[in-house]
Amino acid sequence: MFLFFFMSDEELISVDYEIFGKVQGVFFRKYTQAEGRKLGLVGWVQNTSAGTVKGQLQGPKSKVKEMQEWLRSTGSPKSHITKAEFKNEKTIECLTYSSFNITK
Repeated sequence: MFLFFFMSDEELISVDYEIFGKVQGVFFRKYTQAEGRKLGLVGWVQNTSAGTVKGQLQGPKSKVKEMQEWLRSTGSPKSHITKAEFKNEKTIECLTYSSFNITK
């Protein structure tokens, strides 16, 4: 496990997410990983057996909020998002991931 510290006054947060709709087989995980990395976030994304995509985001609060909006409304070009759920949001002292990964 890696621990990273940000030199910023902005608080770090962690939030779990699950995205519903046509989100598998449309490169949703790949686009989510790319967007998360672009925003400087860490965490993970994976498909579920229920046909959803879930994961966790960690980073500065404003960037996590930006990513939440992207997950809620944009996604990958061929996806169709019907619902986005965000749970377990909490302030964290440091990041527990070193990058943004696609997990199986």
